[in-house]
Amino acid sequence: MKIRDLLQQSKQSFSFEFFPPKNDSGFEELYKTIGLLKQLHPTFVSVTYGAGGSTRRKTIELVARIKHEIQIESMAHLTCVGSTREEIDAILTEIQKRGIENVLALRGDPPRGAQSFVPTPGGFRYANELVAFIRQKYDFCIGVAGYPEGHQESPSLQQDLENLKRKVDAGGDFIITQLFFDNRFYFDFVERARRIGITIPIIPGIMPIINFGQIKRFTEMCGASIPSPLLHRLEAIQEDREAVEAYGIEYATLQCQELLANGAPGIHFYTLNRSKATWQIFQNLQRG
Repeated sequence: MKIRDLLQQSKQSFSFEFFPPKNDSGFEELYKTIGLLKQLHPTFVSVTYGAGGSTRRKTIELVARIKHEIQIESMAHLTCVGSTREEIDAILTEIQKRGIENVLALRGDPPRGAQSFVPTPGGFRYANELVAFIRQKYDFCIGVAGYPEGHQESPSLQQDLENLKRKVDAGGDFIITQLFFDNRFYFDFVERARRIGITIPIIPGIMPIINFGQIKRFTEMCGASIPSPLLHRLEAIQEDREAVEAYGIEYATLQCQELLANGAPGIHFYTLNRSKATWQIFQNLQRG
């Protein structure tokens, strides 16, 4: 089923993001995680796509299995990195043959070691070009990415928002945001998006903090910020991993409660292929 229809049917959606593991034991653990989180009745799940298409085959296999065997609606990520139009067309054809109806269309990050994004000859330079290509040739529901704090490569928040509008106008059906830890960024982002005519759902992306060093690396990579009070608290307990995880769960719970209470259409959890933190946050939300 198309995610845009699921979002219309539910007052608030809950969704999870996974990535293809590197080996068979990792897949076994991931299927256990997905099986556990299935009990929370997610609206959908998504599966990432490695830089340069390095996990392309695994992404398609995993998305198809989640949809048809585990029976959770699923979405495949797709990037412009390292692929020509013909290669992307072949990937989309295979995804369609697998009965997958949803795609998250991304430009993608530069491959490891590259300083900047360089379009593949015969490929796409921007995500809006990929969205337009998919919309013209296929009947997928298309998700696109939004950046409450602005994309790292964008010179201003306004230009970043105009880039998002191009993706929406090209055929995007809903938006999932980059992770953030200050809800004011999300609320301001939504308000600015509505002012320039973006009307589709904007789902906030939340990453529970379970490891201090890890979250610092992630935020540095994606350009998200850690509010000073949160950073100082994490620095004080960083040597106690259990304390970091417990505080991360508490912080994310409060984030989600405020977002949902103030009109967010749902929450998209960046799970890092783990279930404990997401499960606990969800239980906290259910208890109110």
